[in-house]
Amino acid sequence: MTALPPLAGRTAVVTGTAQGIGRAIADRLQDAGAAVRGVDRDEVDLADTEQVEAFFAALGDVDVLVNCAGGVVGQTHTPVDELSDDAWDAVVAANVTTMRNCTRAAARSMKRRGFGRIVTISSGAGRSVSLTGVQAYTTAKAAQIGFTRQMAHELGPFGITANCIAPGFVLSNPTTQAQWDSYGSAGQQALLERIAVRRTGTPDDIARGVLFFADPGASWVSGQTLSIDGGHSLF
Repeated sequence: MTALPPLAGRTAVVTGTAQGIGRAIADRLQDAGAAVRGVDRDEVDLADTEQVEAFFAALGDVDVLVNCAGGVVGQTHTPVDELSDDAWDAVVAANVTTMRNCTRAAARSMKRRGFGRIVTISSGAGRSVSLTGVQAYTTAKAAQIGFTRQMAHELGPFGITANCIAPGFVLSNPTTQAQWDSYGSAGQQALLERIAVRRTGTPDDIARGVLFFADPGASWVSGQTLSIDGGHSLF
């Protein structure tokens, strides 16, 4: 008898699936048997509580939630003494508010059914600093890690795990490509030399980590942050 895929019969929601890492995660979860519902800001403003509540109410029960929506919202480094409230708030909303809204909505059906997997895509910036110097980004990504730990503590008794992935430098969208190009050949080589395996990451590298956390068998792994960065961060 052929074994069923590990996520057969499970429903997964992946935010930020328009491109790059989110799209790769959705594809991998689908390959693992999950019924995947991808969502991006063009469809639902995930920082808007009412829109998120309506989206999850229409969807029904959720087994796996991957919070991948976020990013720097088109921003580059601004000295902190010149930083505007609006610039700060936009990045926090895109990364932290979206995660809170989706986790809150998904947790209801997970608690009721006694099973859930929550995976949040943070960043190496959340464990160290932002390479591009966006203060709100490194702060928001650190907040995601803290929120994940708290959710692991709160939701664990209901059979729900919560974990983070902290990607290193992944060429996944126009923003990261522009960042890579801005380094020039010498800067690119310097970055690669700080990565143990001497290459940048791919969206699929991150998606494979999500598969591990989302697996029903990973029931004793919670509150963790996994750096997937080719050995750039060695803790």
